[in-house]
Amino acid sequence: MNLGYARVSTDDQATAAQLDALRAAGCERVFEERASGGRWDRPELHRMLDQLRQGDVLIVWKLDRLSRSLKDLLTIMEKIDAAGAGFRSLTEAIDTTTPAGRMMMQMVGVFAEFEREMIRERTRAGLERARKKGRHPGRKPKLSDDQRQEIRDLVLSGKRTEAEAARLFKVHRSTISRLMRGASDAAA
Repeated sequence: MNLGYARVSTDDQATAAQLDALRAAGCERVFEERASGGRWDRPELHRMLDQLRQGDVLIVWKLDRLSRSLKDLLTIMEKIDAAGAGFRSLTEAIDTTTPAGRMMMQMVGVFAEFEREMIRERTRAGLERARKKGRHPGRKPKLSDDQRQEIRDLVLSGKRTEAEAARLFKVHRSTISRLMRGASDAAA
């Protein structure tokens, strides 16, 4: 039996093109998922892997739809092999039911991992350049320095509890807990 696996990372992406390609490739059953390829906890992927039987072929539209890391990709490929099943990637023309296809899949996996590491490296370098220029990417702090000091004074003096300070400044209690933990670490 040909089993298909289609995945997108976010809700605003669509699997339509993948589903069309998988059905055209003869998939009798398609497992569809919305989750990051870097995560291992993907229920549909595991359900599909559990259903693989001797002679089945798992088909994906593109290799990165199955996994974003070489380690996870190799783990998935071992599970497919242990079930006695094959694997095909339509875009990369990989077919592990042949020796050449198995070799090609391993090479493509290595290059995919290399590309991902290069992207991470460029991202880290870009963030470092931004920090050196005085820019701090990410979410802005909810509390100003003056507000943080006021909260510390209120809680340490006993005028307010952490929960009361959180309600007063309209932040989550864990924000206040982190602030107070930082204050006690600095005092020690």
